[in-house]
Amino acid sequence: MPSTSASKQRPDSYTARHLSVLEGLEAVRKRPGMYIGSTDSRGLMHCLWEIIDNAVDEALEGHGDHIDVVLHPDGSVEVRDRARGIPVDNTAAGLSGVEVVFTKLHAGGKFGGGSYAASGGLHGVGASVVNALSSRLDVEVDRGGKTYAMSFHRGEPGTFDDNKGVSPDSPFEPFIDHSELRVVGKAARGRTGTRIRYWADPQIFPRTSAFSYDELVTRARQTSFLVPGLTLVIRDERRLPGTPGEDGPVEEVFKHDGGIADFVDHLASDAAATDTWMLRGSGTFEETVQTLDDNGHLRPKDVERTCDVEVAVRWGTGYDTEVRSFVNIIATPKGGTHLAGFEQALLKVVRKQVDENARRLKISAKDGKERIEKDDVLAGLTAVVTVRVPEPQFEGQTKEVLGTAPVRQIVSKVVDRELTTLLTSSSRNVKTQAALLLEKVVGEMRARIQARTQKEISRRKTALESSSLPAKLADCRTDDVSRSELFIVEGDSALGTAKLARSSEFQALLPIRGKILNVQKASLADMLKNVECASIIQVIGAGSGRSFDLDAVRYGKIVLMTDADVDGAHIRTLLLTLFFRYMRPLVEAGRVFAAVPPLHRVEIPAHGRAKSELVYTYSEPELTRVLSRLERSNRRYKEPIQRYKGLGEMDARQLAETTMDPGRRTLRKITMADESALQHAETVFELLMGNDVAPRKDFIVAGAEQLDRDRIDA
Repeated sequence: MPSTSASKQRPDSYTARHLSVLEGLEAVRKRPGMYIGSTDSRGLMHCLWEIIDNAVDEALEGHGDHIDVVLHPDGSVEVRDRARGIPVDNTAAGLSGVEVVFTKLHAGGKFGGGSYAASGGLHGVGASVVNALSSRLDVEVDRGGKTYAMSFHRGEPGTFDDNKGVSPDSPFEPFIDHSELRVVGKAARGRTGTRIRYWADPQIFPRTSAFSYDELVTRARQTSFLVPGLTLVIRDERRLPGTPGEDGPVEEVFKHDGGIADFVDHLASDAAATDTWMLRGSGTFEETVQTLDDNGHLRPKDVERTCDVEVAVRWGTGYDTEVRSFVNIIATPKGGTHLAGFEQALLKVVRKQVDENARRLKISAKDGKERIEKDDVLAGLTAVVTVRVPEPQFEGQTKEVLGTAPVRQIVSKVVDRELTTLLTSSSRNVKTQAALLLEKVVGEMRARIQARTQKEISRRKTALESSSLPAKLADCRTDDVSRSELFIVEGDSALGTAKLARSSEFQALLPIRGKILNVQKASLADMLKNVECASIIQVIGAGSGRSFDLDAVRYGKIVLMTDADVDGAHIRTLLLTLFFRYMRPLVEAGRVFAAVPPLHRVEIPAHGRAKSELVYTYSEPELTRVLSRLERSNRRYKEPIQRYKGLGEMDARQLAETTMDPGRRTLRKITMADESALQHAETVFELLMGNDVAPRKDFIVAGAEQLDRDRIDA
């Protein structure tokens, strides 16, 4: 419900003066998380990766083979390369190339201009974002026998007086608000390159954040494998307690000429069952891009792209799997189309080889159970998958997932062709290793089948009867049903936090994996086969359907705890459908609840050493009202406002005080008061979750129209 003051506002009180337009790098400073993921140590390191990757991209193109990274005692970091150097001539807009690169979003040489065949930095925001989030950034460029220099203060060009001293709140004060690129000296004959030194802004990053030497060394070692012949020098000159430089500067040098084959050997932790095999190839695909015509208008154009693939694989005698994937030397820890193509081809080739050697491997072709699965092939595998693609499509600026669809088929074809050639080679050594590999894979398959058979034997006779509870249940200690609570939690990340936030005396936790089966559309048999549904029924312990016994329920309250977003609401609805269809007496008894986690956290700084005040809000309108109230009372609050995307983003204390602590939480009771409510619930569940699509579509359209009218009235 809107507040009294809000309801009295006239419709014309919202005017154009309330609209904000963020110019240039303002948006980066206002919402840094959109560009670097977060403002914690992870975001701090992401900024450094952006600068280092720009230097590595130059090395990939054959310009420069040496990069230095220095962590200075004053908290700054410096990256030096010996590449071509950032262009220093002026653009059509009258700005130098250096100023454009560091002050303009989506500007750079990686948009198809011919300077880079493939690179990691593609969005043109890396250097400018780092500049925007730095209290100071200095850049020097050696080109054409001259050394050029320019400095920036929180994204704005300026010149600094280094003799003024350092202030904790504002480390550097520019005494000229704007300055252009200037020549500061002569460069040695033939020397080119770029030197960038910057200080992360304490207004953006917590003062406790510091560059991680260990992460930097790991990344440098990884890059040296991916770019053979490139030398990376990491030097830590800090003297901070607990850091490698505490007793003086520390320096490590990385250079590997063997490429990803050396990388695989470095990653492997077990004895080798096969040699490290290299699979190389390439493929082309067409892509439609938007280009400017002679009149400056965007026009679609079909261009042919080439994708180069290089994969190193090695199987060991162990069982662990280590697969790393990269696009233009950028790590993709969450995979993408290139990794999917690799795994697809790997499984296909090994299955085919096993089938062709079925007699020797003593596999019965008639036995459909003896079929190789992906996990059988991946057991003991160490692999590095790399692709070079011009202008790849990543999911987000943090580049953790490759989304370019044609890459999957190209990688799959290369791996299929090259691995098949290897496994069918006439070389005695390779034939011996291929035979050992197939025997290992078949052994993994049979061990998996045997383990599954044993598991099925030891399972309960039916989906509802068991002498043991699921291993993933974190049960409570009390035997008093009236006090006990079962939280059905969405996701493993939220489960970890909830374990720390709960009172284990009377609060039990059962995690579920994402969206369970829609039982409104499924049969009873399908419901009982579903692992998540069967686990919920088993843990509650009272059966299901007509045989449900309310007195046998093991917990006094059943609390559905899902994320405060659309997916969380969907999961909650699916759970309620399960309870309504198969455990209805629980709902009728008012023992099913929905937790109400907050959407936002507003931190209001206190004076002196007093703790900051935390205010949680549960909807966008409530947040607006809270912020308006604070502004009217001239009270400051920290920005950006914390918005919880999921339960896992809260720490244990926050989750306890907002969602789990009975003294402070808010729960919604799910009830059906009378027969009319029951009939209405039947209608709604059938409408929202049933098989008939047309009524559901009409309901959604009508609801959207009503929502628009309500917003206009408000």
